[in-house]
Amino acid sequence: MSVKAYLEITMKISESNRPAAAGVYTQYREPFLKTINGALTKELLIRDDDVQVLHGFSSEDEAKAYLNSELFKNDVFVGLKGLWDSDPDVRIYTVA
Repeated sequence: MSVKAYLEITMKISESNRPAAAGVYTQYREPFLKTINGALTKELLIRDDDVQVLHGFSSEDEAKAYLNSELFKNDVFVGLKGLWDSDPDVRIYTVA
């Protein structure tokens, strides 16, 4: 299956909190890929200004559904919430 939609979460995270954020990414990457319907890819992108997690899905609806999943709400969100310098920017893109 090919990626038809991307969920991009961009987070302002200070340098001192980035190792903890990377730990959350690493901890939940495999469960995301194995248990979330339509999940195909998940990449951590580190930039000087922010950190992004780019999730690939087989449809836009599955990307939206992930944001309401137990894994996201109870594990990933909780693990990252205390690390943000400001609220994250969440966007969903469809592949043309």
